[in-house]
Amino acid sequence: MWKMNPVANANRWNRLLQTAKPSQGLPLLIRSFSTEAEAPQVSSSDPFLQPPSTGLVYGRLSGITKHTLRTDILNLLEGCNLTLQDVKVDYNRSYFPVGMMVQFPSRYAFDHAIKVINKKGRLYKLDRADRSQWDPLRTYDGKTVLLQGLPRNALPEDVERFLAGCEFNSSNIQLTTRQAFPDPIRMALVHFPSQSQAMNAFITKNRGFCLNNQILVRVLH
Repeated sequence: MWKMNPVANANRWNRLLQTAKPSQGLPLLIRSFSTEAEAPQVSSSDPFLQPPSTGLVYGRLSGITKHTLRTDILNLLEGCNLTLQDVKVDYNRSYFPVGMMVQFPSRYAFDHAIKVINKKGRLYKLDRADRSQWDPLRTYDGKTVLLQGLPRNALPEDVERFLAGCEFNSSNIQLTTRQAFPDPIRMALVHFPSQSQAMNAFITKNRGFCLNNQILVRVLH
C-alpha cells in the first residue's frame, strides 16, 4: 500500500517532480516561494516611509500683536482640535507678546494648521518648535494684570490704593523693574480671582494715576 512502502513512495515523488509540466501546481508553487524569498526588503528605519507621528507636536506662531488673544488663535486654527490649554503666549522680559506656542495633538493637526494659515492667515507664520520651548512658558489665563509705569519708589501699599474697589490678591503683588531707555520701567503683577475681575480692573483703572504717574494696565493671557 501507499503508506506502507516508504521507498516506493519516495520513487514516485521523484518521478512526479521530473515529469511535471510548468503548468502543474507544485513547480509553480516552488517558483513562487523562491521569488518571494528573493524580493528586496524595505528598511523600516527609513524616515520617509514612516507613517506620520500621532504624538504631540509643538509649533511657534509669530506675527501676533499685543491685542491678539488665545481665542483668536483657536478661531484661526479651527479644525485642529485645539483648546485654550493648547495655546500659550510668549512674553519678553517687559511682558510684550512676541509669539505664541501651540501644542498640537498630532502631526496631522500641525500640517492642517500650516494649510489654514497659508489660506486665510498670511499675517502669521507657524514653525516647528520643541517641547523645551513650551514647558517653561507660564499661562496667566486672563487672571493677571500688569501695571506699567509705576514710580520707582512705589510700594505694594501704593498699588493697593491704586486698585481700590477691585477684588484682587493683595498678598501676592509682584513688583519688578526692567531696564529701558531713557529710564527704567517699574511694573507690578497683580493676580485676580477671575477673568472678569481682571478685565474690570483694566476697564476702570487703565490710564489712572499712582503717585502722580499715569499707569498703563494690561491683562496677561
